[in-house]
Amino acid sequence: MATQVAGAMTAQDRRVLAAVNVGASSLSLVGSGFIVLCYLIFKELRKFSFKLVFYLALSDMLCSFFSIVGDPSTGFFCYAQGYSTHFFCVASFLWTTTIAFTLHRTVVRHKTDVEDLEAMFHLYVWGTSLVMTVIRSIGNHQHGHWGAWCWTQSGRTGKAVHFITFYIPLWGAILYNGFTYFQVIRMLNNATRALNRWGYYPLILIGSWAFGTINRIHDFIEPGHKIFWLSVLDVGTAALMGLFNSIAYGLNSSVRRAIFERLELFWPDRLQRWFPYSSKLRNQSQESELVSLKILDQQ
Repeated sequence: MATQVAGAMTAQDRRVLAAVNVGASSLSLVGSGFIVLCYLIFKELRKFSFKLVFYLALSDMLCSFFSIVGDPSTGFFCYAQGYSTHFFCVASFLWTTTIAFTLHRTVVRHKTDVEDLEAMFHLYVWGTSLVMTVIRSIGNHQHGHWGAWCWTQSGRTGKAVHFITFYIPLWGAILYNGFTYFQVIRMLNNATRALNRWGYYPLILIGSWAFGTINRIHDFIEPGHKIFWLSVLDVGTAALMGLFNSIAYGLNSSVRRAIFERLELFWPDRLQRWFPYSSKLRNQSQESELVSLKILDQQ
């Protein structure tokens, strides 16, 4: 996360990293906020599987918001910013595992009881995020901030605890999602191209946090030597996670259809011939990137 990369850098370097963080986080805030808004506006999207996408987008939105909040004063507010960002970013990638679990349970195991597991999903995601955030406080004996971020982890113990409470669960989620989607795609060997793109979902987490993981390891081994370009990639890709998630998980055909159907109510008939896309969506069979949505609709 961006709070971990600004030490031992010049003021100019910190300003650049702050700008990258704010810009990328703002894009994620807008993207995830759009998915949250669609869920609240369009009643036809309030099915269980898209509800999981809503919780994912909500976590991304709050993670981005707290990442943008800049230059907090030392003390309670600095801790609150660092820990809030940690909590909601952990919750974000944990929600992706619930989506993967739902797909696996409905497609591979042919179970239709996933909606009954919603309470367990909340306990798992919010409970795990809270535990990881509380444990992260271990080793925080020094406190300060650099530029736009709070520096709430200092010393080898603090950095090790942060790695354990964030990056180990993160890569555990990546491995679980990858294995799960592999089984789903293998089960649907002759599926459509839309279904096959599930295989790219685990790559979102990898692309978002690969540079951050490398940067954390390098910082732990050589704490006095910061690599600026690696820090830029770390901050930029991590802050874009919400945008990537909103595009991959949120902008499915059901959302696009709901948007275009609303737009047709407002634009004149003579303009519809210039925008035939919505009519094509309406005439197509109900499609969704989440097979569980189709199964639950049939119940």
